[in-house]
Amino acid sequence: MGKTAFTVSLAEQNDLPIISADSRQFYREMKIGTAYPSDEELSRAKHYFVGMLSIHDYYNVSMFEQSVLALLPTLFQKHRVVIMEGGSPLYIEAVCRGIDALPDPDPQVRQYVNNLYQNNGLDAIRAQVQTLDPDYFASADANNRQHLIRALEVCLQTGKPYSQFLHKTRRQRDFNIYKYYLNRSREQLFERINRRVDLMMEQGLLEEARTLYPQRQLNALNTVGYKELFDYFDGKCSLEQVVTDIKTHTRRYAKKQLTWFKRDYEEILLS
Repeated sequence: MGKTAFTVSLAEQNDLPIISADSRQFYREMKIGTAYPSDEELSRAKHYFVGMLSIHDYYNVSMFEQSVLALLPTLFQKHRVVIMEGGSPLYIEAVCRGIDALPDPDPQVRQYVNNLYQNNGLDAIRAQVQTLDPDYFASADANNRQHLIRALEVCLQTGKPYSQFLHKTRRQRDFNIYKYYLNRSREQLFERINRRVDLMMEQGLLEEARTLYPQRQLNALNTVGYKELFDYFDGKCSLEQVVTDIKTHTRRYAKKQLTWFKRDYEEILLS
């Protein structure tokens, strides 16, 4: 049983709503590549923030925080407990702890960072973010160009780690918060990731990515699964290599997620 199946079962048995905190599942055009809940799973429990955006829509973690906090009073009128489930730690923590307003971008800093990326690639951005804010880098998606560039801009502009702005001031919430993360043996986890990628390919991930390829410059598509397939469409690698890369990058990100959740979440060990 995976995260989605576990959560849907729990919600169904106890008549609880689910708030998705998987930032990739916000976009309705990316169903296969984001392991979107199936129609059957969506019918068994009420879901919020799944497929509510187009890849062309602008959205950020602060908007998510505000939207969830506006929704929760209505949900708590009917339910004593609301489940928030997903693998985007910053979005979860924004609701639990709050997020401080980020400074407006400085044009000179933005130009410097853009030049750094254009001349030296994403590895140069990663290296600087890792040096200036190792805490953020430990949980960040190392393939998300937009997030890493913004983090570096804030670090350089303010002289402070980007993560300080995300968790600088803890907001008081008028509800109790209980945090859990699902875990299993590393061998089982990686085996499930590999199988899931194979299943996505069988379900039509290649075709889904091909339809999105003309919009590949959009930030929503700058994510594991689609980025690698876009390289295949560009003739940079074989399809076999793409599948291997998707598995590798997904396993790498899963390890970063566990590093984050182990800090102050209680473990539920799955067999």
